[in-house]
Amino acid sequence: MNIAETAPEVYQAFYAADQAIRKGPLDATVRELVKIRASQMNGCLLCIDMHTTEARKEGETEQRINHLNAWRESRLFTEAERAALDYAEAATRLDEHGVSDEIWAAVEKNFDEGERGGLVGITALINTWNRIGVPMRVYPGEV
Repeated sequence: MNIAETAPEVYQAFYAADQAIRKGPLDATVRELVKIRASQMNGCLLCIDMHTTEARKEGETEQRINHLNAWRESRLFTEAERAALDYAEAATRLDEHGVSDEIWAAVEKNFDEGERGGLVGITALINTWNRIGVPMRVYPGEV
């Protein structure tokens, strides 16, 4: 099923949300790192492919993309990027405790209110896209 064809209003709403987040204050690098990491966790090949390509266009290096799956062990990520990735992982897993106060405090320390809104929004949105792409078995080159 191609959601853009079968539910164009839904697709356009999700697309418009992405465009709004892109216009906001959240750094493009952080935005793409979050999209890649959540997509790795969710096993969404389409989104991993799409957002690693987008990250490269934004100037991201192959080494940092390669380290993303093990970002905690890598020395290549800033404090702000680490806070964003930690938040994205917690919000993607969303266990019974949600996002811990410690993780949120790191987000508050590293991002202003508008950036935090973008981070929350992009994390929710990429998880939405992943939950479309994975069950529909959408692969790179098919959309």
